[in-house]
Amino acid sequence: MTQVQALVESHYRSEVVEHLRANGGSITAGGLTVKLAKQFGFCYGVERAIDLAYAAAKVFKDRRLFILGEIIHNPEVNEQIQALGICNMVGHHGPPDISRLEADDVVIVPAFGTDVDTLARIKERGCQIVDTTCGDVMSVWKRVRHNAAGDITSIIHGKAQHEETKATASRAVSGGKGHYLVVLTLDETDFVCDYIRHGGDKAAFLARFKGATSPGFDPDLHLRRVGVANQTTMLRGETEEVQNRIKAAITDRDGVELARENFRFFDTICGATQERQDALTQMLTERMDLLLVVGGYNSSNTSHLAELGQEVLPTFFIGNAARLGSREHIYHYDLQTRREIVTKHWLPTGPVTIGITAGASCPNNLIEETILRVFALHGVSRETLLA
Repeated sequence: MTQVQALVESHYRSEVVEHLRANGGSITAGGLTVKLAKQFGFCYGVERAIDLAYAAAKVFKDRRLFILGEIIHNPEVNEQIQALGICNMVGHHGPPDISRLEADDVVIVPAFGTDVDTLARIKERGCQIVDTTCGDVMSVWKRVRHNAAGDITSIIHGKAQHEETKATASRAVSGGKGHYLVVLTLDETDFVCDYIRHGGDKAAFLARFKGATSPGFDPDLHLRRVGVANQTTMLRGETEEVQNRIKAAITDRDGVELARENFRFFDTICGATQERQDALTQMLTERMDLLLVVGGYNSSNTSHLAELGQEVLPTFFIGNAARLGSREHIYHYDLQTRREIVTKHWLPTGPVTIGITAGASCPNNLIEETILRVFALHGVSRETLLA
């Protein structure tokens, strides 16, 4: 690990970001002020996962190396991992092909973790496993396993098709006990709460949550005792609201005393995710004309930063500096339509203040490129910034 950290740092560090931090997170030149959130970019779990992948490529350089999907949700980082000779086993159309593995192969588990069945099949092949699963994710697994042991259904607040949520769901039924239900929105939560209070059409319930329940899930049976867990990168406030609404429904149905037995909740939001959300919330109290959120479009924690920004001021979720086409147009990800769109006349004339933040999967070098690009649009060079 020590040997590869210098190489990792050379790929992802940023002199410009360090310069901004040394100047209190703000710098002004050419009529432009850029403010950087106090917490942004790579978290410890992401850094550890990348370091382990680089170390695996060095230690096992004479063996075939595979990874179960993207190591994190950032395309540039994943391209760098591929350049190390690590083959991604997961495409867009289904689970990894474990049958291609041989006993001498090395398989890297990404920071999101993987499901129990996939891990067991890899072990059966006799492969060397390099597990980079984030510790915060494993803390959620501990909670849902505990639920399963007590025949308590885990209601997971998250995205049913997200790698982390699928890995967590598999632990919620470990040992042949337990069930799970995944909810994403407050509308879905209210639908579940109504069923808890009043019952309803079981077929309609199962149809609405197709692909988001455990095998054999029966809402009439498996909503009697529940515990709320979450994908670690969700918005804390939204997860707390999910918790509060489900707790209220259980209490309405069972009364206060029984509800203490039939409802469980543990705070399992990732600390780094919360730090970045809190730092952005604080920055949004300051005067800014617009916000740039930098990171992979499929990054959950990054998209939530964009959601926070959109509530306050014009916010553009960009993958990298190349999306800043000119002063006249910007390409950015629209959270509602889930596609990249173009907005014209995005950059105000005259003196302007731009806030910048980035998700936990975004490296500092991409943040630097974004900072340099916005200053270049104002005729300010890198050399001027660092002078």
